[in-house]
Amino acid sequence: MPLNKYGVLAARAVDRRREGSSDTPHYQIHLTDGTGAHYRAAVNVESQQAPSELLYLADDNFHHPLTELLPPAGSGWNALPSQPGTTSVDFIRGNLFDPASMRTLPPDLPGADNDLADLLDHYVQRAIGDSSATVYAFGQRWGPKKAEEDKVFGFRPNDGVHDIHMNQGNSGRFRSDNGVWQDGALLLHLPAEDRWVAVFLAFQSQAWHTDDSTGHPIDTAPPRPSSREEPLRIMAALVNPVGPAPEAETVTVLNTSPAPINLQGWQLADQNRQAIGLPTEPLPPGAALAVPAGNGFRLDDRGGTITLLDPNGLKVHGVSYTARQAQREGQTITF
Repeated sequence: MPLNKYGVLAARAVDRRREGSSDTPHYQIHLTDGTGAHYRAAVNVESQQAPSELLYLADDNFHHPLTELLPPAGSGWNALPSQPGTTSVDFIRGNLFDPASMRTLPPDLPGADNDLADLLDHYVQRAIGDSSATVYAFGQRWGPKKAEEDKVFGFRPNDGVHDIHMNQGNSGRFRSDNGVWQDGALLLHLPAEDRWVAVFLAFQSQAWHTDDSTGHPIDTAPPRPSSREEPLRIMAALVNPVGPAPEAETVTVLNTSPAPINLQGWQLADQNRQAIGLPTEPLPPGAALAVPAGNGFRLDDRGGTITLLDPNGLKVHGVSYTARQAQREGQTITF
């Protein structure tokens, strides 16, 4: 079954601990909320299922409409519904990053800046040293267990969040954890720098095409892309055209392949999974096509996502834009 206590912890980091010698090593973060309650965020740095090294992506300047939906800083634990259009995270459907940009890192090695714990330390130590910084840890809560002391930092009650990684596409004994809109992540808000940092983690054994209801792997689908190999991709969007509503919004797609592409069955989907079909004429190599919105598919001025689906309904490419990007009337956003 999916995670049963999914949500996000909004708190301040006050300490951290590395666990390089553990059987299942984690990077541990001690956090407190605005009421003084204590929590621990346990971040996996090694997989129990081969291959052991995790995939990671760290974005030092993260822009996504998700940041505008987050609960207040210091609000502590916030339960979330596993649904689109909310604060919940989905690596595949939320268009948070390009999966092809993920890389692997060992969990903990001697030396500096050469393992996943070092990478996490770089950001968490910055958050610890900045009293205005907020950590948002997405995952599954344990606790509060009033009779127990936290095993790492010693506070009571024992309370915290784990599964701070992709939580779909699992096989074998972890298949029961699968679900959609329940992925874990770390977001750090640095107000003094007007900047967001995001860290995304996944296991190499996880699939990157999953069922929209269960989050289970689609076995017939291709694996995670290793580079920008999409034959068709989203290049731009006119989200806020000049003039009164209804506006003539468009999404521009580009054929990057050396051959024409038959667009029969291809679709664009918005953040609410409302889809519109592409014109059926073949698109020549190197050619771009502006697809008008309509039939329920719309581009929200408050920020959103756009996903390109192939005739089998599989995601080929996805982008996102923020309210700030959409606020300039008549300005085309490029991706």
